[in-house]
Amino acid sequence: MITMKTMRRAGLAALLAATALAAGSLTTIAGAQAPAALQVDDFRLSDQNYLSRQLYRMSDAKAVVLIAYASGDKTVKTEAASYEALRQAYGAKGVETMLLASKLGETRERVNPEAKALGLSMPILFDYQQLVGEQLGVTRAGETIVVDPRTWTVAYRGPVEGARETLDGLVAGRKAPPVIRVASGAPIAFPERGKAHDKISYVKDIAPIIQAKCTGCHQPGGVGPMPLNTYDQVRGFSPMIREVLRTKRMPPFLADETVGAFQHDERLNSEQIKTLVHWVEAGAPRGKGEDPLAKIKFQAPEWPLGKPDAIVTIPAVKIPAQGVLDYSRPVVANPMPEGRWMKATTFKVTDRQVVHHILTGVVGGDVKPGQTASEAEWGASLGGYGPGRGSNLQPKDTGVWVPPSGGVAFQNHYTPYGRETTEETQMGIYFYPKGQEPKYVLRTFGIFDFSIVIPPGAEYHHEQAYIDVPKEMILYGLTPHAHHRGGSVSVAVKYPNGKEEMLLAMPRYDFNWQYEYFLETPLKVPAGSKVITRWTFDNSTRNPANPDPKREIRWGEQSSEEMLALYLHYRWTDETVARQKPENDKLMQAGLMIGVMDDDMDGRLTRAELKGNMGENLQKYFALIDANKDGGVDRKELDAAMKMMPRRRNGGQAAADAPAAAGAPGGR
Repeated sequence: MITMKTMRRAGLAALLAATALAAGSLTTIAGAQAPAALQVDDFRLSDQNYLSRQLYRMSDAKAVVLIAYASGDKTVKTEAASYEALRQAYGAKGVETMLLASKLGETRERVNPEAKALGLSMPILFDYQQLVGEQLGVTRAGETIVVDPRTWTVAYRGPVEGARETLDGLVAGRKAPPVIRVASGAPIAFPERGKAHDKISYVKDIAPIIQAKCTGCHQPGGVGPMPLNTYDQVRGFSPMIREVLRTKRMPPFLADETVGAFQHDERLNSEQIKTLVHWVEAGAPRGKGEDPLAKIKFQAPEWPLGKPDAIVTIPAVKIPAQGVLDYSRPVVANPMPEGRWMKATTFKVTDRQVVHHILTGVVGGDVKPGQTASEAEWGASLGGYGPGRGSNLQPKDTGVWVPPSGGVAFQNHYTPYGRETTEETQMGIYFYPKGQEPKYVLRTFGIFDFSIVIPPGAEYHHEQAYIDVPKEMILYGLTPHAHHRGGSVSVAVKYPNGKEEMLLAMPRYDFNWQYEYFLETPLKVPAGSKVITRWTFDNSTRNPANPDPKREIRWGEQSSEEMLALYLHYRWTDETVARQKPENDKLMQAGLMIGVMDDDMDGRLTRAELKGNMGENLQKYFALIDANKDGGVDRKELDAAMKMMPRRRNGGQAAADAPAAAGAPGGR
């Protein structure tokens, strides 16, 4: 078993060997043993395009090459063509080649233009905390490290020109002692290297981080699988803590740290991440002082927002151990005798493993036992539940009106997981006090792409959709949604002057943690803007959650199918509680279908852009839909065609059932 101390000794040995050996010398030295191969631990970093790259997902590669990049370095500029030539020569042979940007202060704004000018097209991994460069023993720019995925050890370290012999051997399946040489680029500073991290205080440094960032989930009754409420528990799970921080699995607030600022941000900052990782690598020392965590009685509350003003119980459902369940759409009578403005909802789930998502919507009329309602009948949304997210908090001065009669409609998606269970979810509703009603109506709108087509085996397949903003709005938050093949997502606003501003970048989308991302400062979006969501989907064998990488995947409700959805949480600037403007939502809804398929965002559809079930239906009648015979379909022509097409729940006509406010075919 490889312990933390063993790992650190191996890394130090490799670093010393790399520093001490003269340029060009090999591992075998007269009268001495070759240095031990450095074990390379798993990591995940985002690249220049905000795409996630995880080392251990590349286990099918013949080799992984990491080249230390440093902007402005003379050696990097001189050798750039060699880096690209190496990638070209070995890419088809199953070798992954990437640049590793570990120098402090590197940014995409600095690196991307330079790399493009140098002709570098490979992924550039941003190692903001330097943890990957530290563990690999990187010392100089241009240092080329070849990793053997069979053992996850370093097979070569040195100048790029010396890597080919090792790569040829790995491609051929040969094993050999590691080769260590010295690269010639400028030194890269690693300020934490060599520090006495065993002096990090558990009491003063570690326990406060754990309490602030971990115990909310990792406590009795919390969603975390184990408690982290004492030193012994933290130390026992310390190797796992290091691993989930290096692979960015925890905390599961997945927004890239360089884009946007958000409320309720659960991420650790760079200093907290480095402190925790270095403490673990130092052996998780106890140090002196009383354990601050042991003094606290941890217990997750039954209702995280306090006792609700009203509780709505969804009818109990018996879930079989196996099979695929259709969505259920029950309606529960509204328990409130009078209309109120809602400020929050939260969900209490019996069995978290079985609930894929829950969506809600207000419906009118008398509610009868066993009643159901389609999403087309819904009014305002009361929020929803998704894995990792149970509460919905309205932004300041905004609310949702809950009428005094009718009911609450639900869209419930349950996924069997091998054990029969019964789920009886409760939703708690919190209202504004009388006399303190909100000023504005919070609205929710779903951007969906029903035309997605994901080829078999594709690892970074791109899709996008947008919506035209017809009236000025205040954008509060964003909720992306996809299924098991969701890879990455970004959201941007393109203003009428053509300038584009990125609001959210998630290099890794995780189906198990579906968060709402509310902007720290709400954004005024002028009329004539576009809100654009860009996704990649991973339908490859490298995706451990992929149900079947051999299938072409299209839009569908089940988790084995796929979705592209983005929910916007906003208000109209010309709307108040006293003067509501539901017609604005109708204007935005009218532009949904063109944004689904208009990949070049020019406001018209060509035959090449018509894909997926919906696009294929339109292809059949393209000549008729193109009324002015200009070779494209504009919004007016598309609207006319959509009115003539039959309504269907899934695929081509799913949009016909998508209410603007509730955002329904799909989960969040």
